[in-house]
Amino acid sequence: MGRGKVRLQTLVATLGSEPQVVTIVLDRLLADGHRIDQVVAVYTAAEVVQAAMARLAGEFDGAVYPGVTLRTAPVVGPEGAVEDFRSESDVTALFNTLYHEVRDAKRQGRTVHLCVSGGRKVMGIAGMVVAQLLFGPDDRVWHLMSEGWQPGSDKRMHLRPEDRAWLVPVPVLRWTNSAALLAALGESDDPAEAIRRQEALARSEAMRRRREFVERWLTRAEREVVALACQGLDNAAIAARLHKSERTVANQLTKAYAKLGEWLGFPERAPERSVLIAELAPYFALKEGDK
Repeated sequence: MGRGKVRLQTLVATLGSEPQVVTIVLDRLLADGHRIDQVVAVYTAAEVVQAAMARLAGEFDGAVYPGVTLRTAPVVGPEGAVEDFRSESDVTALFNTLYHEVRDAKRQGRTVHLCVSGGRKVMGIAGMVVAQLLFGPDDRVWHLMSEGWQPGSDKRMHLRPEDRAWLVPVPVLRWTNSAALLAALGESDDPAEAIRRQEALARSEAMRRRREFVERWLTRAEREVVALACQGLDNAAIAARLHKSERTVANQLTKAYAKLGEWLGFPERAPERSVLIAELAPYFALKEGDK
């Protein structure tokens, strides 16, 4: 991106029966200085949602949002347009739709704002999974909290001075911070395959870090004690196996706990035996399997 070039921004919004969710979020983002020029509405074929979609489309005739385009993204599965989420196939179609919309915006170099307040709860859940998979550091998930509307009441598309609304950012625990890995995951047309790739990368990275901790942080004596602890042996059994005193075993485990706490970034006290086993047992099991 050249110096001074403004990065384009897209609002991807899940839509239910309340179209004002989308316009109020857009109004707030524009007022806060976000340069959004594209809105993508993800919606189902339910009659009430179709009516909301028609109402929303009327806001993008050029008068209300000059320079902002609306693109519709119906949820479509193998059997056609999805009316509601009654099966795994319906949810998969939703996930695919959200994944492709966010992925395509990211491929265009856009910043993505995802509103998860509209529609069925499962739409917000699927949106969060997509955000975890594809979002970069500048992308945001938003939740709209508002007062003054009741279901079925007159759908005011924009806030009045007396109305109250809060646009709340939702934290996203991203699966990776690597720009290269994000780009690689975004190359997949199948979001399920992208998830499998990410899970494989996560397992590989976790094992690499465990190996680094065991081989570089622990002494040989500590490694022996920790390996047996990860097999489920108590201190007495470890002491008997290694011909050590229980006190020596306890001291070596205490040192291992302290090192593990520092390695994991525990803020105050060292982790307990259960944390050590949960973190390191997979490493020692793999080592044992390689023998």
